[in-house]
Amino acid sequence: MKLKHNINPVLLQFINFIVLVYSLVTYIPWYILSGSKQAIEKAKQVKARPVNNKPGGAYRSVNSLHCLASVLYPGCDTLDKVFKYAKTKYKDKKLLGTREILKEEDEIQPSGKVFKKVILGKYTWLSYEDVYIKAVNFGNGLAVLGQQPKTNIAIFCETRAEWMIAAQACFMCNYQLVTLYATLGGPAIVHGLNETEVTTIITSKELMQTKLKEIVSQVPLLRHIITVDGKPTTWSEFPKGVIVHTMASVQAMGAKADTGNKQPSRPVPSDIAVIMYTSGSTGIPKGVMISHCNIIAGITGMAERIPNLGEKDIYIGYLPLAHVLELSAELVCLSHGCRIGYSSPQTLADQSSKIKKGSKGDVTTLKPTLMAAVPEIMDRIYKNVMNKVNEMTSFQRNLFILAYNYKMEQISKGYTTPLCDSLIFRKVRLLLGGKIRVLLCGGAPLSAATQRFMNICFCCPVGQGYGLTESAGAGTITEVWDYTTGRVGAPLVCCEIKLMNWEEGGYYNTDKPYPRGEILIGGQNVTVGYYKNEARTRQDFTVDENGQRWLHTGDIGEFHHDGCLKIIDRKKDLVKLQAGEYVSLGKVEAALKNLPLVDNICAYASSFHSYVIGFVVPNQKELAELARKKGFKGTWEEICNSPEMEKEVLKVLAEAAMAANLEKFEIPVKIRLSPDPWTPETGLVTDAFKLKRKELTAFYQTDIERMYGKTVK
Repeated sequence: MKLKHNINPVLLQFINFIVLVYSLVTYIPWYILSGSKQAIEKAKQVKARPVNNKPGGAYRSVNSLHCLASVLYPGCDTLDKVFKYAKTKYKDKKLLGTREILKEEDEIQPSGKVFKKVILGKYTWLSYEDVYIKAVNFGNGLAVLGQQPKTNIAIFCETRAEWMIAAQACFMCNYQLVTLYATLGGPAIVHGLNETEVTTIITSKELMQTKLKEIVSQVPLLRHIITVDGKPTTWSEFPKGVIVHTMASVQAMGAKADTGNKQPSRPVPSDIAVIMYTSGSTGIPKGVMISHCNIIAGITGMAERIPNLGEKDIYIGYLPLAHVLELSAELVCLSHGCRIGYSSPQTLADQSSKIKKGSKGDVTTLKPTLMAAVPEIMDRIYKNVMNKVNEMTSFQRNLFILAYNYKMEQISKGYTTPLCDSLIFRKVRLLLGGKIRVLLCGGAPLSAATQRFMNICFCCPVGQGYGLTESAGAGTITEVWDYTTGRVGAPLVCCEIKLMNWEEGGYYNTDKPYPRGEILIGGQNVTVGYYKNEARTRQDFTVDENGQRWLHTGDIGEFHHDGCLKIIDRKKDLVKLQAGEYVSLGKVEAALKNLPLVDNICAYASSFHSYVIGFVVPNQKELAELARKKGFKGTWEEICNSPEMEKEVLKVLAEAAMAANLEKFEIPVKIRLSPDPWTPETGLVTDAFKLKRKELTAFYQTDIERMYGKTVK
């Protein structure tokens, strides 16, 4: 995974000698003063053990071998109690921050397209006390509108402070919060709203106009729409019986409401807090019922893996709050006195699409210390930085590569490199504000190359997490001093994990040197099941003879000797070819996705054929350069539709596949180059940028038939 340089061998020997002398001179004071001796020892320690010696026995964290953790604070067994505890402890401390929009303007691109650009001001903050009062008033206002405890209320909104305020109001009043991704298509939104029979939906003006307007007539029980950001424009086609309110007006109702004689209906730990609709990567979104105790157990486990979490920390919230990763991360921060500054993918960095050139993105202004990301975002950062490195002068590029390779060697031994960090990687680190101390990745597997790059260039631990909506987001997280790549860490203190044999795939929990099998998660974080879907609940959840509830994840893992888990396959991604070989589509994609030429890739295989094909979203700059070298001229669409360019890209993919030790039958034989990117808005990937294989297959059906000679079934 080292980067290649082109330095004169004699000069390289001299540089290596200087580095050796520097390392020897600085090692002893570094070892004594930095406290890294303890970190090195911790990295080598066993992190989880099986609770018994039987094959398939559950693994637990060494910190919870005898009893799984389930609560953050004594007596705080529901989410409203956790927030009340935090409000009392951190009363006047800043909690939720939002940037003011100073100016908004249209910018015409050379192609004629018009992009909306913004200039943003400083963050303005609400304290814990402010948020608590707003949530109380909003909850009381919803009661005035007729919302009853233990009934469903939907939120369909972008990630913002009002989302969290609305959620806390629902937790306090025991309303069951139905969460829907802002990027879901119309049919999926209608399905979620009708299945949960909501009468009230919380949304924004933009989403009301762009998404709800088209489908509201298909939701017959809907009576109230609440916009979080002020009065919406007049909507003449409004169905009769539906009233639009602003969040401020509902809070005003709540502030005036007489609640003195009314006993509030507080939740108990087993009550449903959230019905979270999945992103629908395998079909129609399912509503996962998550109780108060599920969420609290999950965030208890997550918080234990982040050292020194507290009031000095600032978290940047920009991922969808309708995703369990973001909701859990923000609840962890809220319960520990951290600040949460809100952002969006379009305003995150100085170079983001909505930030006007010359003005500051959110990370530059906020300077967060904590950040969560999905692999797609990290992969983009990795490719963008490496593209800039390739554009440097020969001297600058070789200096960066030497520093990169030197630091890679040092962190693999558990050492730090303060000189390289301050002289070479400082500018890269500033891309995320310059203060990040923990970067957590979840939602999908992160490639080893990207993980190591983020470790090196952003000078902070990159924790991989593994969890599902069905486990309240909790499962495993790597410890901050574990700098190995490709693993997802040991089980959290709130849960235990065991491996079940999967005979069809050839994975057994008796395998040597590592036990392998389908990952099952057990613990109080394992959720109640799927809303109005008993059959699927019985399929994915089981209860053992001790009353322990287990989630069957469908993912294949192996446990290493130190108790850390590695995800090696997925049952749904495994396809048996015509000749009997099994191909892991995820493995093929992981081997090829980090190529500079590839922005995204989806491998496809059919049991009626003997070879793998693929759909590729090429990097425009790289493919255009390849076309120039090969003498091919044409528009972007003509380049992507060219059989000649498909063959050239296939050569690059084949070389990378062989370098990654893929078997011959795993290497794509034919591909389709897609001129258009896959975004959540296209419906081809989820909000976490996971591939929607079913939708991609339907979208490229004509190409599949072409690549398989029109005989695919």
